[in-house]
Amino acid sequence: MVTDPEDHFDEVIEEENETIEDTNQEENETEESQEADSEENQSELNQLKDENADLNDRLLRLQADFDNYKRRMKKEKETDLKYKSQELATEIIPALDNFERALQTGADQENVASFIEGVEMVYQQLQQALEKVGVTEIEAEGKEFDPTVHQAVMQVQEDGFESNQVIEVLQKGYQLKDRVIRPAMVKVNQ
Repeated sequence: MVTDPEDHFDEVIEEENETIEDTNQEENETEESQEADSEENQSELNQLKDENADLNDRLLRLQADFDNYKRRMKKEKETDLKYKSQELATEIIPALDNFERALQTGADQENVASFIEGVEMVYQQLQQALEKVGVTEIEAEGKEFDPTVHQAVMQVQEDGFESNQVIEVLQKGYQLKDRVIRPAMVKVNQ
């Protein structure tokens, strides 16, 4: 079978054209796919940028809120420290008033009994004021010596007392709730 060279040439050209068309079509599909992917990526990127901006905004707001909170707490603490003695002062002022009255009446000898009575009232008022704010006297006399609440000033050897027992209180001790403000100064039996 003899074929015409022109026919053969036409066939080869036709095959080449088909191959080129297939390649062009594949390239077009690839470009369209890449464009679609690029658009998706750009959309996703924009969405992530928006989320990032929102998160940064929230972070800045939270930081500002926290800074404001810290400032407010610092100011409240300063105010509390500044006025921490107000309650005690409010309780003690009436006792001072009574001391003034007692001192005014104690000027002449005839009123000695009323003067002593006035001083006793003031003493009781001061004790009550201190108790209201949680200050109590440390019990010491007759108790066993406790170095956490007692300060031994003297040691003596006396009959009728156990070893390490507080014999006499030389200066009262006080505590605020469970904290020792001033230990009791005591005389202890050896």
